[in-house]
Amino acid sequence: MNPDFKAAHLAAEFVHDSPIITCRFDPKGALVFASAEDRKILRWDITDAKKKTVFAGHDSWVWAMAFSHDGQTLITAGGDDQLIWWPAAAEKPEPIRKVAAHKGWIRVLAVSPDGKLLASGGNDRLVKVWNLADGKLVHELKGHELDVYSVCFHPKGGSLLSGDLLCKVNQWDLATGKLTRTFDAKDLAHYDKGQQVYFGGVRGIALSPDGKQLAVAGLHKATDPLGNVHEPHVMRFEWDSAKHVKSHTANDIKNGVLWGCRFHPDGTFMGVCGGGSGGFLIFWNATDEKPVHQFKLPDLAREMDLHPDGIQVITAHYGRKVHLTKLAAKPAAPAPAKKA
Repeated sequence: MNPDFKAAHLAAEFVHDSPIITCRFDPKGALVFASAEDRKILRWDITDAKKKTVFAGHDSWVWAMAFSHDGQTLITAGGDDQLIWWPAAAEKPEPIRKVAAHKGWIRVLAVSPDGKLLASGGNDRLVKVWNLADGKLVHELKGHELDVYSVCFHPKGGSLLSGDLLCKVNQWDLATGKLTRTFDAKDLAHYDKGQQVYFGGVRGIALSPDGKQLAVAGLHKATDPLGNVHEPHVMRFEWDSAKHVKSHTANDIKNGVLWGCRFHPDGTFMGVCGGGSGGFLIFWNATDEKPVHQFKLPDLAREMDLHPDGIQVITAHYGRKVHLTKLAAKPAAPAPAKKA
């Protein structure tokens, strides 16, 4: 089924009793995972929103999740500087492995295209690359000046990208661990002299399916950072030249930031926006500044994930729910039965 972004509609919701932080589908798309402010990890059957399993193991909020390619292993990252490996589908999940990975919050995780490596980044300004199978450290990558907010492997392998609060996107060679070049996403950066805060950052990184374009997401026009006055913004780069080729903005969202982003397999770039203006799923094509479509979500959104079928999207919400949106026309209501 081809996506119809303008036909986006809410199709299901998965409820918890604490605000949701992040969310992910398992690789097969049969399960929905999320984390919440009560430090719990949650799992639902996508076809049965009442079938919920609770994981407990972190001493802080869980900021990121990743999976082995076969979907058998879930890895979670917390503000307690721990990486935890879990049996993803177990009836009563217990940790397989715990690794004290960073000093302070671990914000992001990503798995390499071949499924062998796990990348993590956090507030200690380090990016680390791990052997996913046994949790052994492969590389410790130093080069960021502020907190690391995002990591992403190039789809063709060989390179890892990491973005930080200063809005630098570093490209690392996975064979050597060396920094090879930096993309400057300065339009997403802001330092407020009055409030004395860095604000913004590369909140999301995505590479197009063909690997030819890099998109980074965050915010701009931060006239009052701590007052939540800023707007969602995307910068698009040509991969080979590292040239900035396009910027994308939203339609009349004055209090929002893009917290997560993906390239749809058809080439459409999509992101989830959350903030004082509420929550939105936003879709852009490669050529236009403004969105193809902007879908209003029920309340403030924090993260998103795209189902393997390219039609279903989950979003994590402060309102204690994971919402499932379908990018397809609603099925027609059945015709009334004819009287005999």
